Amino acid sequence: MHGAHGSDTRPIRVLLVEDNRNDAELALVELDDDGLAHEARVVDEEEAYLVALREFVPDIVLSDLSLPSFSGQRALELLRQRDPDLPFIFVSATLGEEAAIAALRNGATDYILKQNPARLASAVRRALAEAAERRASQRAQAELIRAQRFESLAMLAGGLSHDLRNLLQPLLLAGDSLRDRADDPQLARLGELVRDCGKRGLDMVQSMLSFARGARRAEQVRLGALMDALGLLLQGSVPRAIRMEMAVDAPELAFAGNHTELQQCLLNLCLNAIQAMSEGGELRIETAQQRLDPEFFLPGEEPHPGRHLRLSVVDNGPGMSREVLARLFEPFFTTKENGTGLGLVSCRRIVASHGGVMRVDSASGRGTRFDLYIPLQELAADAVDANGDDSDSLEGAAEQVLVVAEAASQLSLLTDTLDAWGYQAHASQSGTAALQWIGAHGLPDLVLMDADMNLFTAVRTLGALIEQGYDSAVVMLIRPDAPPHLDELPPLPRLHVLDKPVTTRKLLRTLRLALVSAA
Repeated sequence: MHGAHGSDTRPIRVLLVEDNRNDAELALVELDDDGLAHEARVVDEEEAYLVALREFVPDIVLSDLSLPSFSGQRALELLRQRDPDLPFIFVSATLGEEAAIAALRNGATDYILKQNPARLASAVRRALAEAAERRASQRAQAELIRAQRFESLAMLAGGLSHDLRNLLQPLLLAGDSLRDRADDPQLARLGELVRDCGKRGLDMVQSMLSFARGARRAEQVRLGALMDALGLLLQGSVPRAIRMEMAVDAPELAFAGNHTELQQCLLNLCLNAIQAMSEGGELRIETAQQRLDPEFFLPGEEPHPGRHLRLSVVDNGPGMSREVLARLFEPFFTTKENGTGLGLVSCRRIVASHGGVMRVDSASGRGTRFDLYIPLQELAADAVDANGDDSDSLEGAAEQVLVVAEAASQLSLLTDTLDAWGYQAHASQSGTAALQWIGAHGLPDLVLMDADMNLFTAVRTLGALIEQGYDSAVVMLIRPDAPPHLDELPPLPRLHVLDKPVTTRKLLRTLRLALVSAA
């Protein structure tokens, strides 16, 4: 049995549980008159009903309350055993008020009296729309849970990567040093082998982390497509009490990034805002292009001044207290009963992996605003080919470099490398030793410091250096997954941060850049 097709791309499949053919025809005529395109199947026995659920796969069930060998209540019970969300509407002439209330409590979507068939089509449309919203909301929640599970795995992998990076760092530096021994071809070949093994190990670490995080390679992300995908995911998750507005500036803008991760980040922020506005409110998602000055960046952040894409999620909900804001990015901290405390940690990681920064503005009673800043231009330093022959520009001019690292092997390799390239490198295996060296020899031209120090931390060492009057350049080697907290230090305009492990040429280029900036 087929009705006239409306404007829908696919006719809805209607399963009618009805023993009266005339009543079934009248119900379908109502759908025809409303322009609701449909395909219908009529059954009046339990066995035929089960077959139809399995083979016809209806979008909605319309059922009479009582039939000679079957019942609407039984039909509802069987459906709910298979699908808790498929719309089910009673269409009956005998449904009293008490029975109607009981039917709704038992899982029916709606009920229509046969004496008032004009309401049938609108009830069907509303039931289908609500079911679609529920499915979209479930997809969004499932996507968020999946993302958070991947993030938990990424945090575990990050701990392993820390140890592997520390093991790989000496390989890369030693390999470079041996490779530059042109006077001994055997040592040069050995250095090439060691360096290649170190790089392969580093690639394996990066691949492991990318897999654990569910990340993909960088791609061209089109802003309009990103926002359209986000809107579709949110379509069924925004309650009627919340008004959502999306303002997209330059939808054709394309930039290097990861569509899936950015979508995950924005979805997480939007769902957090929706859950916070339990009594209703306004949610606004907006984009804009903005130029950031070097002063915009906070201590500990790698400054990327220039043109950025700003992605903002703004709500007028209850906001957050100072206590909550202080712990906002702390792993496993959450104010939700069933939360994991990993959502915002994941967001900050995603933004950082794009070379961007994240800002939050919130206070109790005045809503919350998250701004994500994604750089839209490549850094000049990254434009240099890492394998290019730039040896002449990397040579030192006997500058005094104080090297501070607790790991003896790394300290030795760093000082030997710098000595070989024309610097005067001085080794200090702790912050205390570095201060003692300064007391005996004066302030160096540059400080090269490993952030992984336990006895006298990198932050404490920097603070003590500043107190001693040191105001020149600092190059700090950090773990990308655990950068040091520099918030308590005065501004360090000539702080240069390098992710470990670092190659010799990248280290030397950064040293030259730091010395030029400090001149």
